Amino acid sequence: MTYPDLTSHQDSWTVNDSKTLYALDRWGDRYFSINKLGHICVRPKGPKDSKLDLFKLIQELKGRNLQLPLLIRFDDILEDRLEELHNAFNKAIYQYSYKGHYQGVFPIKCNHQRHVIEELMTCGRKWNFGLEAGSKAELLISLSLLEDPQALLICNGYKDQRYIETAILARQLGRQPVVVIEQTDEVERIILASKQLGAAPLIGIRAKLSSRSSGRWANSVGAKAKFGLSIPDILLTIEKLKKAELLNDLRLLHFHVGSQINDIAILKDSLQEAGNIYVELKKLGAPMGLLDVGGGLGVDYDGSQTASEASTNYSLQNYANDVVATIQECCNSNKIEVPTLVSESGRSVASHFSVLVFNVLGVESVPADIPKEKEGECLSVNNLRKTLSDIETIKKQKNPSHSTLQEAWNDALKFKDDALNAFRLGYLGLPERAMAEQLTWACAKALIQHFPNNELIPKELKSLLPALAGTYYANLSIFRSAPDTWAIQQLFPIMPIHRLNEKPTELGHFADLTCDSDGKLSRFINNGQVKSLLELHSFQPNKDYIIGLFLGGAYQEVMGNLHNLFGRTNAVHVRLGQGDDYHLDHIVKHHTKSEVLQAMEHNPELLLERVRIASESAIKNGKLKISDAQRLMDHLEASLRQSTYLQQ
Repeated sequence: MTYPDLTSHQDSWTVNDSKTLYALDRWGDRYFSINKLGHICVRPKGPKDSKLDLFKLIQELKGRNLQLPLLIRFDDILEDRLEELHNAFNKAIYQYSYKGHYQGVFPIKCNHQRHVIEELMTCGRKWNFGLEAGSKAELLISLSLLEDPQALLICNGYKDQRYIETAILARQLGRQPVVVIEQTDEVERIILASKQLGAAPLIGIRAKLSSRSSGRWANSVGAKAKFGLSIPDILLTIEKLKKAELLNDLRLLHFHVGSQINDIAILKDSLQEAGNIYVELKKLGAPMGLLDVGGGLGVDYDGSQTASEASTNYSLQNYANDVVATIQECCNSNKIEVPTLVSESGRSVASHFSVLVFNVLGVESVPADIPKEKEGECLSVNNLRKTLSDIETIKKQKNPSHSTLQEAWNDALKFKDDALNAFRLGYLGLPERAMAEQLTWACAKALIQHFPNNELIPKELKSLLPALAGTYYANLSIFRSAPDTWAIQQLFPIMPIHRLNEKPTELGHFADLTCDSDGKLSRFINNGQVKSLLELHSFQPNKDYIIGLFLGGAYQEVMGNLHNLFGRTNAVHVRLGQGDDYHLDHIVKHHTKSEVLQAMEHNPELLLERVRIASESAIKNGKLKISDAQRLMDHLEASLRQSTYLQQ
């Protein structure tokens, strides 16, 4: 890990330094910037349009009694992401003179929120943008919200008879559902349902590709993939559909490479294989017409533009160009009509549009202050004081050797162990043990300050950095609001949203509100690498210190849980107006404690009644005053109506 010098004078620090430090100019250059006040600004419609001061917006939202933590959804960004996606494919189609067109769908699993899907359907209508459902509940959402008769409804996931019959009837309703065969036993159910209803769905086949993948989802493709048909299974399916006179309804070939394709070479190999399967299906008599390249369009979370798991080595335009060019080459060389191209680009569409903001409640760090000297101190404490003095003397030398400093640190550790052993044997009191620990950390701090450029720190001393770092206590639950940081070690850009015209002077990580040791944020972007500490500002009690987690609009809300009964945060949908004006389209209130208790099958009224009965018994026994009992009940009743998070 490499950290900047946090000890030098701050007067020369500028907002441009903060942009570089947090890589904002790399992962957020289209939508996020920093203004002269040192506040994050959001440009929901891209760099050429108006912007909002995020810190100012939060203060105004707090004035509306919308307390932190808070999820802010910028619907304009959602619309802009759709515009960018379609522009990229349209440009590629024009560049390669592709005779077909592009028609995307949004996989509902990325974000089930009603306002999100409604917004996508509204702003995507001009492109006939559709939806992808992976369950019966998602199919119901799609049938309700997808009113455009030209939009596609891709039906994935496990399918029972009722799921298939619903899709067939939806086709008669005027929708365009495509039932994608992902398991061999689904073929018989489709045939049976079609006979019983006297109608058939549009049918698709998901192929298991032999092409390799990479990154976190590498095992989601290939022969052992969870979904899809092998080549022998595809041929058998063609025979069954033909025998059942349903081959004419086979219109789509689908494949999926992985949720976050980080290397464009992976996509090219898959496209070539899928393109030739599509050609062969046409030759076997299926009318086809649709090729679904699945999801996988990646997001450059760390701004490094590399093939790391948190980045991509290609742009959106590179992706569209490769899809269009590769499929066209396969079809043209076999003299068949090119298909309509479909993608399920949920992560790329939804990631940027929401920002999770949370406040810091306090900071804890090792006690490195030098304790005042007292008469009659034990030998271990005296030795540590002398070691600290020696370190300060060594630092004044012109070019002190690393070995000399290392020796001093070894001495400090030895004297600290001596103090601990004496305490265990009962020869040392608690105050002296505390002094020994403080002096040890003071030695460590003095050593680190000697190496402002940490690349020069001897390897043996680098462990001091995390040991001296602060723990910033965050008013959120990562299990609810950022579960992928815990479950799959996903990296998201995390940074302060204000004070960015000040130089950060501390290193730290975040601990959330849950009583779980895994409830922490301790992995941060670092130009294609990962660092365990983030550069932060000193905490000022009674003043806001607000942190933003960016690019988390896909999957995080959907997969969040009620660990420790921390529920949904407040959420707002913001629309840009004229200049720096805005309006709130929707407000989604937080879960109350009463709501999360009921979700776990507890009856809040019964819980209160049990406490009331206990308080009456305590009053009767003289252990509790009536006024205190009433205060307790008032607190509990009010708490049930409030957010599960800490109140400011």
